[in-house]
Amino acid sequence: MPADNGPMPRSARQCPGDHVYHIWNRAAGRLRLFKKDADYLAFERVLLQAHRRHPLKLLDWCLMPNHWHFVVWPDRDGQVTAFFRWLTHTHAMRSITHRRVMGMGPLYQGRFKSLPVQDDRHLLSLLRYVHRNPVRAKLARRASLWRWTSQAVRDGGASELKSILTDWPIARPRNWSQLVNGEDPPRETEDIRECIRRSRPYGDAEWTKRTAERLKLAWTLRPRGRPAKIHGQDR
Repeated sequence: MPADNGPMPRSARQCPGDHVYHIWNRAAGRLRLFKKDADYLAFERVLLQAHRRHPLKLLDWCLMPNHWHFVVWPDRDGQVTAFFRWLTHTHAMRSITHRRVMGMGPLYQGRFKSLPVQDDRHLLSLLRYVHRNPVRAKLARRASLWRWTSQAVRDGGASELKSILTDWPIARPRNWSQLVNGEDPPRETEDIRECIRRSRPYGDAEWTKRTAERLKLAWTLRPRGRPAKIHGQDR
């Protein structure tokens, strides 16, 4: 028998260029990524370093106590994986060292997760959903009052952070502030949550089907649960 050389390496996330993606990751267990302002600021410094090492079009982001969201637009294959692999690994190592709890285990629950987003009204809905995370979590009365988002950076944050933000591939509505600070549309919010739960492409039906086939995500479109049986046999 061949020698056992340990577990097989995990495959890289498949995020081909020229698609917009929603990217997210969460702390492991009951850990928090950010406990105080200094933790958020430290992450922003790592974010700047990640962008210098692995440039990537960043449309928006939102940092939460135990997770974060990014919306990105890579030019080519491999950019998303390179950027977020370096970002999460470096942030985890520095956080664990700073907290002096080397026996705490991993900071993140695993690798980042992703889903492609159609660059039309669906992208606007997704961006609104991302920025309204602090409101749904009751951390802020209005999305615009949460400091740790790219929206706050665009509205007058550090110029260095502002320099790594990219214009959206679609026009920003003139009433964007009103849209972000308005109520969550229930059906729209649930549609996005279902796509996040299943890493399913978010867009209209035809685009979703075509993108799922191209990116080998057809499994995300299948109904949940066991296949129906025919004459006593599983499908």
